[in-house]
Amino acid sequence: MSLEQRITAFSTLGRFLSQFSSETPQKIDDLPKNNLFFDGMSEALLRAQQQNAWFTLPHLRLTLQHWSDALSEENLKKWLASYEIHSPENQKTIGIVMAGNIPLVGFHDLLCVVLCGHKVQAKLSSNDTVLLPFLASYLEAIAPQLKGCIQFTEDRLEDFDAVIATGSNNTARYFEQYFGKYPNIIRKNRNGVAVLTGTETHEELLGLSEDIFRYFGLGCRNVSKLYVPKGYSFDAFFNAMYEQRDVINHHKYINNYDYNKAVYLMGELSLLDNEFMLLKKDSAMASPISVVFYEYYEDLASAEAILKEQEENIQVLVGNSVPFETVPLGKAQEPNLWDYADGVDTVNFLLNLS
Repeated sequence: MSLEQRITAFSTLGRFLSQFSSETPQKIDDLPKNNLFFDGMSEALLRAQQQNAWFTLPHLRLTLQHWSDALSEENLKKWLASYEIHSPENQKTIGIVMAGNIPLVGFHDLLCVVLCGHKVQAKLSSNDTVLLPFLASYLEAIAPQLKGCIQFTEDRLEDFDAVIATGSNNTARYFEQYFGKYPNIIRKNRNGVAVLTGTETHEELLGLSEDIFRYFGLGCRNVSKLYVPKGYSFDAFFNAMYEQRDVINHHKYINNYDYNKAVYLMGELSLLDNEFMLLKKDSAMASPISVVFYEYYEDLASAEAILKEQEENIQVLVGNSVPFETVPLGKAQEPNLWDYADGVDTVNFLLNLS
């Protein structure tokens, strides 16, 4: 199967996903195999929500919208233009240990492996076993050459040549011990960080609210830490966060909010609280659900120095009007295909397997 054919298959998948990005699915008549899979996709979304209460239908639709945009033929070709990708002489089996914190979080790894001409053996998270197998079945239907190239398991990986594993800092130690003898990419905990200057507009802070609250803050690209200038007033920040107030109606979220608030109050810790999120001054990067940590900085030069020291703990840095490289506020959960997790080029890793 040529690279061009694989690109066509994934761009067709992108068009398929675009049908389900709104509350009422919009059927595309000329899409291959659509009559066979259209109703099944709607059912799969409901099953995904039933399996994992964090996967709400609005968040699932946002995920599908992101991937339908990303998988355009133009985007795929732009991404892959800088690589020399040929059908490998010795097709490898790549074991992928997938996380399940947000919907389809392992899809990018699967995409990279298939586009590079290798086989996928994916260990699914028990929190996300519905959508990826369904999308793989659609890919096989529109590109029969892919049959047998994508396999899923909830058990231990076996007979693989290389590994891509995503987990926490604790599981990474296990991964390094178990997979260390294989070529590997092992990802640990990272988080999104925002640098504010106090000059942000209301619209920019609304974007930050998406960076914080989309997927309830469970993604590695969600902003869990703020750096703000000394003397910063949080009034404008909280005004913008109010847009996300309905998050407190989700039963799992409110349980976390109530629990974390109680723990902090029993510890007599100082908090800023708007009744659905907590701000806590803390030097750590990873905050609990419903909590965002913050620290003050003296000036932007000192903030940049701190961020450089912490770069191994940062997945994405967001901010506007700062003199160093950041993603715009509101775009933390909208990575491009070439924005690799942990900054490790997955395609380059796959192309250099011996």
